[in-house]
Amino acid sequence: MNTIKSKVTVIATLIIGAFSANVQAQDAGASKKKILFVVTSHDKKGNTGEPTGFYLSEVTHPWKVLTEAGYEIDFVSPKGGKAPVDGFDLSDPDNKEFWNNKEYHNKIEHTLKPSQVNPADYVAIHYAGGHGAMWDFADNKQLAQLAAKIYENGGVVSAVCHGPAGLVNIKLSKGNYLVSGKKVNGFTNEEEKAVKLETVVPFLLEDKLIERGAKYEKSGLWQEHVTVDQRLVTGQNPQSAKGVGQAVLVELKK
Repeated sequence: MNTIKSKVTVIATLIIGAFSANVQAQDAGASKKKILFVVTSHDKKGNTGEPTGFYLSEVTHPWKVLTEAGYEIDFVSPKGGKAPVDGFDLSDPDNKEFWNNKEYHNKIEHTLKPSQVNPADYVAIHYAGGHGAMWDFADNKQLAQLAAKIYENGGVVSAVCHGPAGLVNIKLSKGNYLVSGKKVNGFTNEEEKAVKLETVVPFLLEDKLIERGAKYEKSGLWQEHVTVDQRLVTGQNPQSAKGVGQAVLVELKK
């Protein structure tokens, strides 16, 4: 009888151990399926007094693609806390779904500070646009360091519209700029002129990316244009946001 009990105990222990290992493996896999979205903390267009912030669809369109594929999204901003929003259009179904999602609405109201982020937790980082990004992305060293670590860990870096402002000062461990020698795009000089902000923004994004050694691509005004080069994904304007999300997903599956 004692021998039978011992065998039962051993079998039960093995089953429990195998189940525990499987759960731990699943947890580890889940923890590796996180993507960090960067949004601006800046809420004014220079000295114009006009409000700005992150452009909602440049968050929600890639968010929709990536969450449907099983990825969890966290949000970080230069200052942390509530992120100012621009392009607030709830007739867009993805915008509406995101805004009505309690978990993600809470996340965008309580973004992380860069100091609270562990880059090892993320397989990708995405810089959302909105004109505010032009004032507080480029010179944020902590965000640049996070992106460099995620990229050098084999992760994907993406940006859309004015989001590539966050790319211009990212340097890799060898001292070269992330964008140097790579095909990229972003909000064009022509698009900036079309919205009459070419003398308001602190720099022209197209010019700065070229200055950093990027091979700049572009299409006509408001045309969708997504560029992919060596795990760097960039989109030209709000019309490109969904395509950026789809391209990131392709890169993550490689």
